[in-house]
Amino acid sequence: MKFVFLAGGFAGFLLTAIAGYLADRSVNNIILDAAIGCLVGAVLFRWFWSVALNSMQETVELKARADAATAAAAAPSHPAQHR
Repeated sequence: MKFVFLAGGFAGFLLTAIAGYLADRSVNNIILDAAIGCLVGAVLFRWFWSVALNSMQETVELKARADAATAAAAAPSHPAQHR
């Protein structure tokens, strides 16, 4: 989680700094905007990562339920009677 937070912050900072530079803003404004972009990028990446993890966990649980249902359907419903 820490890596995702840091990667998001770096991506937000870099993207905002490049956009500010290309828009011919002053250095002070570029740094201020990039700092805000860093925070926003970090929070967005953290949110997206939690959504992705929850989706993966749900997929694993659904797969386990489907496998259990398949195994239950393949098993004989009545035990064989001995004579």
